[in-house]
Amino acid sequence: MPQTYDSWATFANKQALSCMDPLRIGISIGDVNGIGPEVVVKALSRPGVLDLVTPVIYATPQVLKDYRGEEDRAFNFEIIQDPEAAEDGRINLIEAWEGSIDLNPGQPTEAGGRAAAKSLERAVEDLKEENIDALVTAPINKSVMPKDDFPYPGHTEMLTAKLDVKESLMFLVADELRVGVVTNHIPVSEVAKSVTKNRILDKLRIMDASLRADFGIERPVIGVLALNPHAGDEGRIGKEDETIVRPAVKAAKEEGILAMGPFPADGFFGSGKHLKFHAVLAMYHDQGLIPFKALSFGKGVNFTAGLPGIRTSPDHGTAYDLVGQNAASPDSFLSALFLARETYLNRERYEEDTADPLTSRMHLVYKKKPRPKRGGGKGGDQSGKGKK
Repeated sequence: MPQTYDSWATFANKQALSCMDPLRIGISIGDVNGIGPEVVVKALSRPGVLDLVTPVIYATPQVLKDYRGEEDRAFNFEIIQDPEAAEDGRINLIEAWEGSIDLNPGQPTEAGGRAAAKSLERAVEDLKEENIDALVTAPINKSVMPKDDFPYPGHTEMLTAKLDVKESLMFLVADELRVGVVTNHIPVSEVAKSVTKNRILDKLRIMDASLRADFGIERPVIGVLALNPHAGDEGRIGKEDETIVRPAVKAAKEEGILAMGPFPADGFFGSGKHLKFHAVLAMYHDQGLIPFKALSFGKGVNFTAGLPGIRTSPDHGTAYDLVGQNAASPDSFLSALFLARETYLNRERYEEDTADPLTSRMHLVYKKKPRPKRGGGKGGDQSGKGKK
């Protein structure tokens, strides 16, 4: 489970013993005019972080230098050409675009969106090619992302397309609270017609597989929320819960997935019913994310389940109103780093324990991959003036 900054020291000591080599984690910088650069610098400046991860940031020296706070003047990095040159114990930077850009802190700009797209494109390609162990994405502003380079509603859809999988799951995680959604970034007016039996069943398969492999839960139990108020009141407020959601839950049970529901969504979290399940599947974005963020804002992680590679992200946006005030918290970004590391190791363990595909549902979702080689040589420049 992801850990908050309050438990960082204990978590770091425990994790340092679980794997001698730090994992090579790629970091896309996000919107350069938002808080992404600030939280990246703050998170990677925390003592002990480099014992667990070898960060590879996709940005430029200009972006990182301009966002160093007073307490981060010692933030040093080495410029490298590819992830295999990344050295453990150091912060590594791959220049994701050429030349300087006009920075407008706290303001959405076309130039900022294009820089975010270039960073993300390079990072996702390295994840796909297994040059990095996992990817943590800093927040973007979708409204300024260039449509030619980023024709997607969000990170989740882009990664699903680029990593060549048919379906993935937006999975919000904070300690024992885990919430996934059937529909992602679509208008509310399109939700009902997009919620189908097959789509719910696909999401339940991915969620069940992820809980087993990525979170180490042997027999996960999943609660499924209803689409309509009061679960449709036996058809008086919509028939979808009886004709679509319930049959999907039944079909999942027949496959061995311990799914229950549909439950009325309005009192589900307030009554604490979510605590009886390892995860909850909501029907649409706000139905799941509003209670999730109300319970865990600033500590949660957006995890994309169902991908052949690990991708996490903090649960907040660009927060333009906080830029330049040194007020952005790195807690959610740290949690995203921790979860990327932990899920990678959990998945590695699970694949070793279930090497026979006849005993595992995971071979339907993930493919076994070799661990990327550890690279890098000594003597590089950590001042931010590294060799090109």
